[in-house]
Amino acid sequence: MDRWGRLLNPLVGPLIAMAIGLLAGSIAILAAGGSIGETYAEMWKGAFGNFYFLNGTLTRATPIILVGLGVALAFRSGFFNLGAEGQMVLGGLTAALVGLYCPGPGWLVTTVALAAGVIAGGLWSALAGYLDVKFRVNLLITTMLFNYIAVLFAGYMVAYPFKDRSGSAAMSQSAMLDNAVWLPKLFKGMATHAGLLLAIAATIAVFIFLQRSVKGYEARMLGGNPLFAVYGGVKRSSLMLGTMFASGGLAGIAGAAEVLGSQYRYIDTAFVSANFAWTGIMAALLANAHPIGTAFAAFFLAALQTGGMGVELNTDVPLEVGGIIQSVLILFITIKFSLKFWKRRKRRDGNGTTV
Repeated sequence: MDRWGRLLNPLVGPLIAMAIGLLAGSIAILAAGGSIGETYAEMWKGAFGNFYFLNGTLTRATPIILVGLGVALAFRSGFFNLGAEGQMVLGGLTAALVGLYCPGPGWLVTTVALAAGVIAGGLWSALAGYLDVKFRVNLLITTMLFNYIAVLFAGYMVAYPFKDRSGSAAMSQSAMLDNAVWLPKLFKGMATHAGLLLAIAATIAVFIFLQRSVKGYEARMLGGNPLFAVYGGVKRSSLMLGTMFASGGLAGIAGAAEVLGSQYRYIDTAFVSANFAWTGIMAALLANAHPIGTAFAAFFLAALQTGGMGVELNTDVPLEVGGIIQSVLILFITIKFSLKFWKRRKRRDGNGTTV
């Protein structure tokens, strides 16, 4: 029983948050004059109604899971990596360019493109970690600001030197990748690609790393009690650089898989408008940065987004109901972290008075 409790415990937080979010959504549906049962039934159909819709949800969830895992890994280690958007963008851009210009058979080019996406995202993330280690530049600020640099740089690259100039060439985008470089589809005629397998494998790998390895234990110790970890011999600088590289690498492979499996080229602002990165960050926060809980929360958020499209098409309830549910989830996260901060501060103040 204890074993099952430990396995299911990471899902408790996301499930509570989802229940609160759906309750708030019910109030919004009533305010819009809709039927709660009908609206949620259409949302369910839009996300899971048949095999086609389920594939759409899985495709949407794939990059969110990978980004969320990267963020969760950094958060569990005590490092606030909010630069997943820029890391994903650079990973996708690099994968697209490698896919276009790297010689060799398709399977080899695909493998190299995925690896290049990991390296690009990882190095961009590690650079922010290096600035923290070397110059004490706040990691939270640098990772956020690095998003703008990465997005604008990628936009320039596909608007000028690597722009697709075939046809009308109205959009800022790279040339189309050759079919041999595309990630294989898991089901014939469906959108779900092999990136989903990468997301599942990454979930298992991050969980095993954090729970079963020495470095994972050091990372959790550093995230839980930095002073005690450093006193116990954990090298914060090297651990930060390694963790930030892995965190950015997961975001980078999310971008690479999206380019190689869904878009088949890099399109300017496509990742930004789809909001993959910030949804992944929300999933990690909902699950308290637990890998399995993060994957579960990412899948729920993807279902919420794909199901919301079905609601708008088949009912009079607007698409923004899904946005309201996500906003309530953000509020839930804010309250949770505020309570933790308040309890920690109260405990520290109490210890101070007794001494």
